[in-house]
Amino acid sequence: MPIPRKPDGSVTTTCAYCGVGCGFRAETLEGRVVRMIPWKEGKANHGHSCVKGRFAFDYYLHPDRVRAPMIRASIHDPWREVSWDEAITHAAAELQRIQAAHGRGSVGAVSSSRCTNEEIFLMQKFARVALRNNNIDNCSRICHSPTQFGLSATLGAGAASQHFDSILQADVILVVGANPTEGHPVFGSMMKRRIREGARLIVIDPRRTETVDSPHCRADVHLALRPGTNVLVLDSIAHVVVCEKLYHEAFIRERCHWHEFEQWMALVGDARYSPEAVGPEASLDPEDIRRAARLYAAGPRSTIYYGLGVTEHSQGSTGVMCLGNLALACGMLGREGVGVNPLRGQGNVQGGSCLGSWPHMFSGYRFVTDDAVRASFEHDWGLSLDPEPGLRLPNMFDAALAGSFKGMYIQGEDPVQSDPNQNHIMAAMANMECVIVQDLFLTETAKFAHVFLPGSSSLEKNGTFTNAERRVSMVRKVAQPLAGLEDWQITVRMINAMGYPLHYDHPSQVLDEIARLSPAYQGMSFALIERLGSVQWPCNPEAPQGTEVLHTKAFPRGRANFMLTGYVATTERADERYPLLLTTGRILSQYNVGTQTRRTGNVAWCGEDLLEIHQADAHTRGIGEGDWVSVSSRYGATRLRARISERVSPGVVYTTFHFAQTKANAITSDLSDWATNCPEYKVTAVEVARVQAPVVTEPAVREPAEAPA
Repeated sequence: MPIPRKPDGSVTTTCAYCGVGCGFRAETLEGRVVRMIPWKEGKANHGHSCVKGRFAFDYYLHPDRVRAPMIRASIHDPWREVSWDEAITHAAAELQRIQAAHGRGSVGAVSSSRCTNEEIFLMQKFARVALRNNNIDNCSRICHSPTQFGLSATLGAGAASQHFDSILQADVILVVGANPTEGHPVFGSMMKRRIREGARLIVIDPRRTETVDSPHCRADVHLALRPGTNVLVLDSIAHVVVCEKLYHEAFIRERCHWHEFEQWMALVGDARYSPEAVGPEASLDPEDIRRAARLYAAGPRSTIYYGLGVTEHSQGSTGVMCLGNLALACGMLGREGVGVNPLRGQGNVQGGSCLGSWPHMFSGYRFVTDDAVRASFEHDWGLSLDPEPGLRLPNMFDAALAGSFKGMYIQGEDPVQSDPNQNHIMAAMANMECVIVQDLFLTETAKFAHVFLPGSSSLEKNGTFTNAERRVSMVRKVAQPLAGLEDWQITVRMINAMGYPLHYDHPSQVLDEIARLSPAYQGMSFALIERLGSVQWPCNPEAPQGTEVLHTKAFPRGRANFMLTGYVATTERADERYPLLLTTGRILSQYNVGTQTRRTGNVAWCGEDLLEIHQADAHTRGIGEGDWVSVSSRYGATRLRARISERVSPGVVYTTFHFAQTKANAITSDLSDWATNCPEYKVTAVEVARVQAPVVTEPAVREPAEAPA
């Protein structure tokens, strides 16, 4: 075996996969990345990593990578390679043509949490100064928009209240709708460390995940609730807290509104939410609900971590409010070892939320309808801005089907594969006159595009990411962009082509603009982050080096709010035709819709999505391990292999969504959260049947290309 050549360069950067945001030293040889070494000084990971960040990096050189801009007149025509100037001029002209014919609001934009803070900020600026509307949204819409809404409503800030290291001081850890040992494995290992030291663990999840039962991580209480009953169960836990007087009265009187607490106490204290009433409806032992409530309330330091199993429901925002209420009631905020913390799924989805990629908010979670806020942006940008909120992403697709929405600029997202009710999305995409996709590969969404702008990976750009703990870290260019431009440069060119003059020499100047216009980022700069390694917002004159723990003395609005969280059952129900409930999630080695990880050696660990089904349900349907099965719902159908599993309860099936050929979102409903339109991915009534013929699939991965000359 030949001796490997020694790398000739290295750059410290930030992983772009999950919301942990691990620091890495990317080592290169002749301009090509050859190794990713976990950075010991990384404050999010302390030298640890998972198999995605460590090994799944060579997708950026995969033969599928698009390296030149392309255009076509129709989605049925072949692509034609063109120059950057021609592609951008054509794209801008098409958007302007559509607006002239159909109105200013007939086009919109979508930003990506795989992009940097600076690129996300520029995309929302594109919508506001180039399109002159607020039709801008981001992937947080379909994952953590209820976090922003629910935590803002209760605590006043739609982000994690702690830093990751705070868990090392927790006595009780409550994990709701998340599986950190697979979805956020570096944080998961820190959680296991604390459990080995004696912390108690409560898990609320329909599935018996690795977090429930694996080496060094066994739950003291596992509430394997029926999908869709999150709010019911959380209100039942609250019922025990108030009826047994386990709440922290002094904290509530000092830091909350007592009359709101009394109203909330009257709601959750009703017999409707007693464990004896809730247990049968949620398929739980009432005594387990009581044990969970007593354990959490006793603390003395109890902390909450939650994921998409809370947010991706028709009552997603209500579920987040339940968690905020519970923490407030028990006084578990404002110090180390406590708090309410969303485990975000993408490397910069927190940045996507912070930096204005919302149709109703500018950066810093400030409303476009606020005259004073809007005036600050108008003064900086030199033009008047639309005071009316724009369309959310689901509304854009609905309007496209209705014929009033005609064009979309999509940066780094694949809604055809990732968004719910896939047939609905494809019909909407096909009904638009100009779809511009900026990405690394010809994704499922790119099949409906008229302009393709080849983007840059996180290894080919400079900027910053904001992770799940509000930590802003440097993203440094390791290799030159294969198509010649970084994503932020492409967006700036688009803005200029639309008639708004704009110029930056470096993304550091974009962060300077963010700091001018966003209070939480007020003290941020490349220089500060370079000096400190990373900085958690809020960073301002009161906290010049950032803030690890929020709410230590007061909440953003002074006092926190108890919100009423009555349970409303989802309209998606199992019945005789569709007797099983499907829920979805992730696996350790793959990432989201797999655009990147499927093009790496990580397919050796996971090469396809599987359907987990309980032995009892499989037996009644004549299904064996590895059999091909059809999964059908009221919205569509797909096929995949079966895995007989005790991880799911009878009546519940589970799959991942990492492979395009699985078409998992072809069967999910278009039901969504009442407040934010976050899709209800976690509850879909289905039927499963054994089928004879296997599905013909495309190869999952090819060997990476040679390094460019």
